[in-house]
Amino acid sequence: MSGKPGIQVVAAVVERDGLFLITQRNPRAVFPLYWEFPGGKVERGEDDATALRREMAEELAASVEVGELLGHTVHDYEPFTLDFRAYRCRLLDDHLECRNVHALRWVTLDEMAAYPFPPADVDAIERLVDARLPKVGLEEDGR
Repeated sequence: MSGKPGIQVVAAVVERDGLFLITQRNPRAVFPLYWEFPGGKVERGEDDATALRREMAEELAASVEVGELLGHTVHDYEPFTLDFRAYRCRLLDDHLECRNVHALRWVTLDEMAAYPFPPADVDAIERLVDARLPKVGLEEDGR
């Protein structure tokens, strides 16, 4: 055990018409002005879905339905350990506003390469890219 504080964070992966919702962190945040999937810390007594619904409302005035877990990673940063879970989410309406984020964008997976992301979000992006790629193996070519 590292003795560092642990932080549990959840993120919403929202896709619409081949575009993914990303938000820009505020200038005073850890990883200032980096881009990420929207979400935030899980508070004491919350489950992941409750935290995601609260964070989406606080950050973007958004209502979401929380779906499947897409990925779970643990990152050991200098001051803390981050337990990061990304969930597929669906917006329940089209209303979005930047409340506690610097900006928001709808981008393709390919366009995400032009935006700086914290390592935990990079892992989630890699999982999405891997899921999009066709699976080629021995079973498919009959050997």
